[in-house]
Amino acid sequence: MRLISIAVLLAGCSQGPQPGGGGTVILKAGEAEVARYQREKPKDSKLAVESGCFFHPFLSPKGVTVTDLAPDDHRHHRGIFLAWVEMHGAKDADFWGWGEHAPKDRRVIVSRQVSVLPGGGIAARNEWVAEETVLVKEELQMATSARPGANVLDLVYTLTPVADLTLSQWAFSGFCVRVRKEGKVAISDAQGEVRLPSPKHTDPKSDWPAAPWYAYTFQPAPGISAGAAVIDHPKNPPSLWHNMAGIGMLNPCIVAPGKVVLKGGEPLVLRYRVVAYDGEAPRDLLNELAGDWRK
Repeated sequence: MRLISIAVLLAGCSQGPQPGGGGTVILKAGEAEVARYQREKPKDSKLAVESGCFFHPFLSPKGVTVTDLAPDDHRHHRGIFLAWVEMHGAKDADFWGWGEHAPKDRRVIVSRQVSVLPGGGIAARNEWVAEETVLVKEELQMATSARPGANVLDLVYTLTPVADLTLSQWAFSGFCVRVRKEGKVAISDAQGEVRLPSPKHTDPKSDWPAAPWYAYTFQPAPGISAGAAVIDHPKNPPSLWHNMAGIGMLNPCIVAPGKVVLKGGEPLVLRYRVVAYDGEAPRDLLNELAGDWRK
């Protein structure tokens, strides 16, 4: 597998990726690796889907991998990814990988190109393909930065459907971060640990309320904590959150309030900031990062 090493700094990138092909993009902040963007399904993985175009591993400053890939309970979960469980348009499709309410076979998110953005950051061009029919053209901008005790990954997805497309209402799917669920786990927001009941995957009304961010903390070893947080953006469509402590899932779901109808040629832009941290959830820092992101 070809590895493309890219240091994403505020001043720009030290080395650019090669266009086309598969492989992995290694994202760095300074000299430290922050994340890997998997352009294709890793050959040695147990993933139950063929799509690439996801992030794993995502690392804390101390080098703890906070994401999970193809865990035993959900083989289709893949680190940090974007997909929906039920789409209807020129072809019906489930790019999430569940397969119960729309076809998942021969539905693949394909990487077409990566390139360096002027001024820093990386752009990826992907296509969502169902039986050789392109349903969605995706442009993803990604950038990393480091803060004391935290690594930050900023993502801006621009999704342009080729023809009219409907994202059906579901309690889950969309942008998802699958976190490792080890040791004592807890989900927090700006007020502290959240003890709401776990949502039901068939009931969108059971999802958690909108919030600037939620964080998931776990214990990779006795006495050691780490975690990941997802920060929403006010320009995103309204979301409810399908957060599952027992699964390790943070999922701001834009289709939980209702179906989303996309017009052919009209882009949907989604913005998310993901944070990997060491220790307990750094609420002050996450509030600061959320405030900066929401500007």
